[in-house]
Amino acid sequence: MARSIPVTLFVVIAAQLVGCSEAGSGATSASQAKVPGRWYTSTQVATGEVVFQGHCAECHGDQAQGLAADWRQKLDDGSFPPPPLNGTAHAWHHPLSLLMQVVNEGGIPFGGKMPAFAEVLTDDEKLSAIAYFQNFWDDGIYGNWEQMGGTN
Repeated sequence: MARSIPVTLFVVIAAQLVGCSEAGSGATSASQAKVPGRWYTSTQVATGEVVFQGHCAECHGDQAQGLAADWRQKLDDGSFPPPPLNGTAHAWHHPLSLLMQVVNEGGIPFGGKMPAFAEVLTDDEKLSAIAYFQNFWDDGIYGNWEQMGGTN
């Protein structure tokens, strides 16, 4: 009987330690949890900020706000200026698949000058950059985007 108390105590302590280590590992997976109501994670937004600042901000603005006074007005060369991507322009009308296509192929097929990033960025980096600018979209814009089939 005296021997069963230490064994029981050992089992209880071991169970608590296992529970604590699982809770600790949950902190790591919390960074992989989706941003509430969105397709992306907070880690993707953080990675996307770095990617966006390094490859996109020069033309689209550091917070995806755009830099042209009127992104709908053609430039002298007949191309369109880079649009805002923060939910105030037309980017939210396009599904994720088309946003990826534009990032991959560039904006020339669509009347712009954006270079292609197919060979420059990984798919994860591209998705993270999209997550970064979509994080500026308010819930109404994001909800409309989803209803239009945005994640297709």
